[in-house]
Amino acid sequence: MDLQGKHALVTGGGTGIGLAIARGLAEAGAEVTITGRRAAVLEAAAGPRMHPVTMDVTDETQVVEGVAAAVEACGPVQICVANAGIAEGRALHKTEMDFWRRMMATNLDGAFLTIREALRSMAQAEWGRVLAVSSVAGLRGLKGAPAYTASKHGMIGLIRALSEDFVGKPVTFNAICPAYVDTEIVARNTRSIAERAGVDENRALEMMVSMNRHGRLVAPEEVAAAALWLCGPGSESVNGQCIEIAGGQI
Repeated sequence: MDLQGKHALVTGGGTGIGLAIARGLAEAGAEVTITGRRAAVLEAAAGPRMHPVTMDVTDETQVVEGVAAAVEACGPVQICVANAGIAEGRALHKTEMDFWRRMMATNLDGAFLTIREALRSMAQAEWGRVLAVSSVAGLRGLKGAPAYTASKHGMIGLIRALSEDFVGKPVTFNAICPAYVDTEIVARNTRSIAERAGVDENRALEMMVSMNRHGRLVAPEEVAAAALWLCGPGSESVNGQCIEIAGGQI
């Protein structure tokens, strides 16, 4: 794959899935803007063809200015990966409005703002790939996490609608839907589940791993490989799809 001359934008690009995707795109030759809230994390992740921009996807002004700065530095965005997100379970009767809004603002509003701003410049490039990192929770209900599930369903709805808006044009829109991935988020959720369920952390991790059909955590590089495929030759007719990376049927 040769992505020389292409500019990719990856939100949440300093850690986990976002970092794996960013590195894969950079290795394929793209200039990659990685964004996130923590400047130190982004600086540590930066390297050849990887350019950090501090940006909170819940803040419209920061997204508008951050994407504009990336475009000025590296040209029109041609690959947009809306990856920034949070994952936390909470029963509905324990879900306060602040928790609900924080989940939606990060996962759904953040994807909307990122994609909207990227598309403003993508029109100049006459080619584009837009990917949203959703979750298997975007395709089915995840027990104990109604807010998270709703936000991830919303991301898929956004992608499907945009794929219809742009059908027949050289821009595709797809969602990647991983199961539990070996990232910092899973490590944090392991501790959270252990506290809520009254079990030790090893048992909490086993509970998550058991939900992956192949009985292990997905590696971030496996998700990155799917993203690269969707950006590469032969993917032109893959549009409006949800790519499950779950070790089996969900």
